[in-house]
Amino acid sequence: MADEHGPLHVTGEVLATKKAGAYRLLTIAAPGIPQRFRAGNFVAVSVDGGRLARRPLWIHRVKEAGAFGATLDVVVNAVGPGTTWLAQRPVGARLEVTGPLGRPFALPREPVACVLVGEGHSAAPLFPLAERLRQRGCAVTLVVAGPDEAGLLSALEARRSARAVTVITGDGSVGVRGDVATHIESVLERADADVVYAGGPLPMLRAVAAAAERRGAWSQVALETPMPCATGLCQGCPVPVVSYDGVSRVVRGCVDGPVVRGDRVDWDSLR
Repeated sequence: MADEHGPLHVTGEVLATKKAGAYRLLTIAAPGIPQRFRAGNFVAVSVDGGRLARRPLWIHRVKEAGAFGATLDVVVNAVGPGTTWLAQRPVGARLEVTGPLGRPFALPREPVACVLVGEGHSAAPLFPLAERLRQRGCAVTLVVAGPDEAGLLSALEARRSARAVTVITGDGSVGVRGDVATHIESVLERADADVVYAGGPLPMLRAVAAAAERRGAWSQVALETPMPCATGLCQGCPVPVVSYDGVSRVVRGCVDGPVVRGDRVDWDSLR
C-alpha cells in the first residue's frame, strides 16, 4: 500500500517563472506534492536530464487551487551550473520532482509569541510557516535579512504575513543596517518570544539559536547542507547533534532534518 504521507516522484511542469531580486521563483505543477506539503519541507529536482546531481529547493508557497490544480512555488538561488540551469527553465519545461522531503517545522500546541528569522533565499519556508502559525492564533514577528535589497526574499509580502516585521540589510539599503546576530536580541525582547524559527546560513542560525537559548525560548532551525540524494540513502548530509544524554551523534540532514532543534545542533562540529 502506498504511503499517503510520504514523498512522491512526479514529472512536473513549469507554469510560471519570475525574477525576485537576486533569485528566481518557479511555479510548478507537481501532482500530489502540494497536498502533502508541510512548512519546512523541500523538493529535490533533477537537473539537465540527470547529468548533474539533483538540487534541493525550498518550497516557498503552495497554492491550493488554480487552472492546473494545486501548485508549488520554489526558490532558486543560481550559484552554480545546476541551479543556473534550473533558473533558466522556461514556462512549459518538464522537471522531475521528488517531494515533499524532510522533517518539517513543529507547530506549538497553544497560541504563543513566535519570531521567524530568515536570511536570503533560505527565508522561503518561513512564509508558509507564518501562515500556519497565524491560523493557530500565534502572534508572528518576521525578520527578513540579506546583504542588500536584492538579497531580501519577499520583503513586501512579509508585511502581509506577520504582525511585526524587521528588515535587515548588510549595506543598510533597506531597513536597518547590520546583520541578524547584531539585532536578534532586541527583536526577541520586543516580541516577548516563546518560540523562534530560523532559516539561513549557518553562522546566522547559530546566533539565533544561541539568542533563543539565552532567553529560554524554544528554537528550530532549517539547515542547508549538501544533499547528494536528498532521500537519506547516500549518507552524504551528516549533521552532528547532541542527544538528551549529552552524547554527540550524527543524523542525516535530508530525512532527520532539515529542521532540527537549535539547542541540539553541535555547532562547533558542523561544517
